[in-house]
Amino acid sequence: MPKALKIILKVILSIVIILVLVVGGYFAYVFIDYSRIEDNLALTPGGTAAYTVAETGTTYTIVTQNLGFGAYSQDFTFFMDGGKESWGRSKEEVTNNIYAGATQVKSFLPDFVLFQEVDFDSTRSYHIDESELLLEKFNDYAFTTAVNYHSAFLMYPLTQPHGSSNSEIMTLSKYEVTSGIRRSLPISTGISKLLDLDRCYSKTRVKVSNDKELVLYNVHLSAYGNSDEIREGQMRMLFGDMKEEYLKGNYCVCGGDFNHDFTGTSTQDLNGGAGTTEYGWAQPFPEDILAEYTGLSRCIDYSNDKPTPTCRNCDEPYEEGNFTIIVDGFLVSANVTCNNVYNYYTAFTYSDHCPVVMQFTLN
Repeated sequence: MPKALKIILKVILSIVIILVLVVGGYFAYVFIDYSRIEDNLALTPGGTAAYTVAETGTTYTIVTQNLGFGAYSQDFTFFMDGGKESWGRSKEEVTNNIYAGATQVKSFLPDFVLFQEVDFDSTRSYHIDESELLLEKFNDYAFTTAVNYHSAFLMYPLTQPHGSSNSEIMTLSKYEVTSGIRRSLPISTGISKLLDLDRCYSKTRVKVSNDKELVLYNVHLSAYGNSDEIREGQMRMLFGDMKEEYLKGNYCVCGGDFNHDFTGTSTQDLNGGAGTTEYGWAQPFPEDILAEYTGLSRCIDYSNDKPTPTCRNCDEPYEEGNFTIIVDGFLVSANVTCNNVYNYYTAFTYSDHCPVVMQFTLN
């Protein structure tokens, strides 16, 4: 073999070995760094509420809003949905979207707010502490925050690595918060856990004048990479917890991003009869499982004149006619009356989700 060819082969082999070591080392780092946040983690309430104790017979307003970590302007596409982008466009745009979401939600004059995908120290959102931005708008509310998921530095996509992520769910209350807790949901134990990361819901407690408690559940269920078994496990854990509180005489209101077709038919109602074959994550809400937990119900008697979406798929910039779905909403226990619920259409200008607003009464 000619000497020059031997040198070329040695160089190629060296490059291959280096690449294998780098890639192997990176995957080892991701798996070694992976860890779940502990279950039953106590949350420290913050802020100063305007009022102390909630009352029966009074109408309250609650809003749920997934803020999409501030990245999802109307034309933003996300790589995990089949789009191209992995970060917000700029620090300014992320900040403006968070402010826009906060302003929109504040306009409903809510007594309680449930936010999801509130980032802090994340590559994709320029390490902005988004909860601090929200508290500028909600400075007379008590609050709890719970880290929904965190991740190691993800190198994909190679053109703009997603980086490390820290994402919270945030609950705000006009009434004094006595305590909060983070509950870890079941997730995949296989490699898909690196796609969907950790998942949780939070419980935030408010005193009621009859010596019971209003328990606010803030939830953001799995979106990617999980099986039917995991999805069912998450639902059963949540429903079981709510029923246990209800049987104690407490009032349960659960809201958030369920990452399911919340009505069971919104994929058909909003998309000309199209089903869920193209978007496999959009599975129908398991109303048969919910029916097993007597005393719990969905709030789906909407006051809107027509079905109104709460979420878009982010494989392409949004325009009328794109795939949309209802994934955000509320569950209540039987001692809570849902007086009115509506999905407020924002044309997805500041997030890939629209807010859902509910008025309710404690019986």
